[in-house]
Amino acid sequence: MKPHTNQPLSDYIEFSIEEMITRSAAVYTSLKRRHSIRQFSDRDVPKTVIENCIKAAGTAPSGANHQPWHFVAIHSPKIKREVREAAEAHEQRFYDGRAGDEWLDALKPLGTDAQKPYLEHAPWLIAIFSQKKGGVNVGEKHTNYYVHESVGIATGMLITALHESGLVTLTHTPKPMTFLSKICNRPDDERPYMLIIAGYPSVHATVPEHALNKKSLDDISTFL
Repeated sequence: MKPHTNQPLSDYIEFSIEEMITRSAAVYTSLKRRHSIRQFSDRDVPKTVIENCIKAAGTAPSGANHQPWHFVAIHSPKIKREVREAAEAHEQRFYDGRAGDEWLDALKPLGTDAQKPYLEHAPWLIAIFSQKKGGVNVGEKHTNYYVHESVGIATGMLITALHESGLVTLTHTPKPMTFLSKICNRPDDERPYMLIIAGYPSVHATVPEHALNKKSLDDISTFL
């Protein structure tokens, strides 16, 4: 077995306590402005911005550093229409009762329904796939570990990167999402994880008041 090797940590930057507090507060202030948006402008967003955000997501920690994710950035109007048509067909069954009354009642304050025009209107859709097999090098077929956790972290970093770049996003998880595998031409050992809609907000964009109700620090944390 090849012994592991290490390199000195050369890119860490230490800040003073005062600057740490200032920077952490600034991060919170910025992320408080992140909202899930359902009204998108059709203004184009440069491909370079999306590439940079995906590269940022790709730096996420992962089990054994296998990086078990693949991002399909969709800009083609034709493919976006295919995604919308397939997603709305599934969503219609969801809202027609498959979800159950409790789930549908929970969604009522958000005002959602089976119609998803933003899937076609927004400039970019980013389909995220998790990989059951892989490795550090492309083409390897080793078992991947902590796949769900790893892809979840990368997805969060992608959303943060898009927000910090000046875009708005929406997470979309139609059930089932297998149609994404076919549309995006992904292999059988990948599973659709989430669809991110990204772009500029419409001038008429709104945020449901229900979505602004965030739990307090005391509600979400315990310090021991």
